[in-house]
Amino acid sequence: MEGCKGKGRKEEVVHSRLRLGHTGFRKTLFLMGKVESENCDMCDVPESVEHVLMECRKYERQRRILRDRMHELERKKCERNISAANISGFSTLPAHTQDFLYYRHCRHFPYSSQVFLFFVIKSSPGNYERREVLRKTWARERQHNGLWIRRIFISGTAGSGVEKMRLNKLLQVNDILQWDFADSFFNLTHKQILFLEWMERNCPNTRFLLNGDDDVFANTDNMVEYLHGLTDNDGGKHLFIGHLIQYRVPIRSPGNKYFVPVQVHESNSYPPYCGGGGSMAAGFIYDMSKSITLLPIDDVYMGMCLAKAVCDSGLKPESHMWMKTPCFYKEVLVVHRFLPLQMFLMWHRIQNPELDCSSSFKVL
Repeated sequence: MEGCKGKGRKEEVVHSRLRLGHTGFRKTLFLMGKVESENCDMCDVPESVEHVLMECRKYERQRRILRDRMHELERKKCERNISAANISGFSTLPAHTQDFLYYRHCRHFPYSSQVFLFFVIKSSPGNYERREVLRKTWARERQHNGLWIRRIFISGTAGSGVEKMRLNKLLQVNDILQWDFADSFFNLTHKQILFLEWMERNCPNTRFLLNGDDDVFANTDNMVEYLHGLTDNDGGKHLFIGHLIQYRVPIRSPGNKYFVPVQVHESNSYPPYCGGGGSMAAGFIYDMSKSITLLPIDDVYMGMCLAKAVCDSGLKPESHMWMKTPCFYKEVLVVHRFLPLQMFLMWHRIQNPELDCSSSFKVL
């Protein structure tokens, strides 16, 4: 994500920064915009501010050099030192010790871009507790049976003063991708498309996505087992799994939260789409989105992307009338609307090795 343009007057140092938590590369970029205008006369700028501007430009040059160097190291593969085999007694050493000696000179290795399941979690800036619980429960980054699970929160901006300071402190976790637009219901599609664009550049080999809200409870172990068990599990097929919603039409009443006027969407119908708090999709979905006009309701927009691919719309929902016990949640893939405490407690209960339940995956 290159470039972050400042919009302040010439005497102001830009305060807004784009902080990018790169789940694949685990680094944070701090992009400071230039505070120049076309008619900027440096003679009119106070000495102290001119000094700050010079320092900013110097910082920008150093940052670009460092960034380019990091990218070069990330791409470059460190070759093994075959001369290590000449070390006395090398052939008698265990294989892992030999491997260590072959690569002992290496200080950088390319990052793995092979992500099997990527959690893309829509989260408003103020939802600190929800994000912290997710990091410690189902959205924890890890390997499951050798398959990488990654996580990123996507957000707009909101609040000021203390709220922004608090979010900035939490951005140090390096797992929040934030853009400079208002975090609102009608900008959810922007979040989705901007993330997919970012993912194509930074994690192009991602096989599957879980799109979810930060109040979703997901049994990620079940997800990985289900996806890995598919005949075609390389992410190239048109998979879309979630709570199927069909035969819906645009709401034309201005007072309704889901109001979509004809100026935004001319058709009087929506394609089938996955609603609720979460859905799973194959990584192909971004290719579909490039030629489709944005719609403010993100669930419907993703359904439009799927309709373009002319595929099945996913698993049909089931009704569950029984008591929702830990065994119930142990069998599901995704459940919407959990409070942070409920999520924390339920996650640890279904992880109990003594909990004995049947296995049949469900999507709610």
